[in-house]
Amino acid sequence: MTLDFSAVFTDQFGSMLGEGVIVTLKLALGSWLLAMTLALLLVVVRLTHKRTAVFLVSAYVSYHRNVPTLIQLMMWYFAIPTLLPESVQMWINDFNAEFLFSMFALGLCQAAYFSEDIRSGLRAIPDGQNEAARALGMSYGRAMRLVILPQGLRNSLPSLINHTVLLFKNTSLAMVIGVAELTYVTRDIENQTFRTFESYLVASVGYLIFSLLLMGAGALLARHFQRVYAR
Repeated sequence: MTLDFSAVFTDQFGSMLGEGVIVTLKLALGSWLLAMTLALLLVVVRLTHKRTAVFLVSAYVSYHRNVPTLIQLMMWYFAIPTLLPESVQMWINDFNAEFLFSMFALGLCQAAYFSEDIRSGLRAIPDGQNEAARALGMSYGRAMRLVILPQGLRNSLPSLINHTVLLFKNTSLAMVIGVAELTYVTRDIENQTFRTFESYLVASVGYLIFSLLLMGAGALLARHFQRVYAR
C-alpha cells in the first residue's frame, strides 16, 4: 500500500481539518467549564450533609457515571427536545442545537466524574485544617474558599487531568448528531478521497498531540502547586 497524504492536505481538506479542530476545542472548552462549575456546586451541596440533597447528588452522579455517554448525548438531542414547546425547539435550533446539546450532555456527564475527583481530594485533607480556619474566625464559606477547596483541588489534580483528557476525547461522540468536529470532518474527507488510512491517521495524531499537551499542562500545574505549598 502506498501512502498519499497529499490528498488529505489539499487546501480544501486542510481547511476542513482546521475547522474541525476549532470546533473540537470549542466543544471541549465549553463542556469543561460547564462540568467544573457544576462539579464544584455538587461538592458543596454534598458537604451540607442534608439527606435529601446528598441523595439527589448521589443519584445524579450514579446516573451519569453508569449510563454510556453516547446514550446521554442522544437523550439530550433526540428525546429531551420532544418535551419542550415547539417555540422553544425552534429557538434552540437557531443557535446550533447540535453543538449546544453536545456541550450540555458532555458537560453534565463529566461533572459527575469531576465532583467525585474533588470529593476524594477533600477527604484527604485532615479535619484539623477546617477547625483551624474556623478558630481564626473564618466563616464556613470563607474557610472552604480559601483553605479547603484549594487543597482539595490540588489533591485531585491528577484525576481531574485524566478526566479532562477523557472529556476531550469524548468530543468525538458529537459526530453522531452532526457536529462538525474533528472526527466528523475526518470521515467526510475519507468519503471524498477514499484515503481511509491517511485520513484517520491524521485525526489520530491530532487527538494524540492535544491529549499529550493537556497532560503536560497538568504536570506543570502540579509542579507549580508543589512549589507553592512547599514554601
